[in-house]
Amino acid sequence: MSLSDSNPRCEAYEVLNGAGRGAALILCEHASHKIPRRYGNLGLAEADCKSHAAWDPGARAVALALSQALDAPLVASRISRLVYDCNRPPEAASAMPAKSELVDIPGNVGLTRDQRDERQLTVYQPFCGAVTRLIAERKAEGLQTALITMHSFTPVYYGEPRAVEIGILHDSDSRLADAMLDAAPALPHRRVERNAPYGPEDGVTHSLQLHGLKHGLANVMIEVRNDLMQTAQEEARMAEELLTLLRPALAAVQTDGGPNA
Repeated sequence: MSLSDSNPRCEAYEVLNGAGRGAALILCEHASHKIPRRYGNLGLAEADCKSHAAWDPGARAVALALSQALDAPLVASRISRLVYDCNRPPEAASAMPAKSELVDIPGNVGLTRDQRDERQLTVYQPFCGAVTRLIAERKAEGLQTALITMHSFTPVYYGEPRAVEIGILHDSDSRLADAMLDAAPALPHRRVERNAPYGPEDGVTHSLQLHGLKHGLANVMIEVRNDLMQTAQEEARMAEELLTLLRPALAAVQTDGGPNA
């Protein structure tokens, strides 16, 4: 049974709207703050387990709304990024961080090679495998596919407030990001910026490289300040605002003659 024929749920990931035939594939690598019991909460206080250090608040809800509006499959992680960050390669220290901003993570200190390998095999590889299979299925069916990854960020980082509200991030392929930024004047009330509050130099474009660039897909990473998505109504409103950018951008990359045209 193919991913698109079912709605598979496993410990590491879930696929929602797998049969979607729209022109996008959506990822949400930081969709959950769940820490499996075998990791003993990584030695964290309960509040830290549910904080932004452990996941991206609002990102899954907005990603799901985009998935429904665009008829796009969504692959979402079901395990906290503090166990394994699926937007980081195994060799990166930030894949299993010992500290996240001001939060120490005792359960990630001094991990053995076997412990790191176990997380890679049970969290990262299943998530990536699901994405790779969906891309292969869609290519086999001749479906247009642009890769969109959905994230959120804190309004204050190391004590410094962040003015940016929506970040449009890209790596070496900026086609989709450029088209979204071209549409940004349609949201005059929002501060929309390129490669902010992070950029490729911060190591945050792993998914874009692995699942987008590697397969010749137009791709973009969306970052939304999480204080703008604190209620279901705010999440729905943000999804509509992002669609204002995404719909014309997706149409543009389908006709631009690039490698995914």
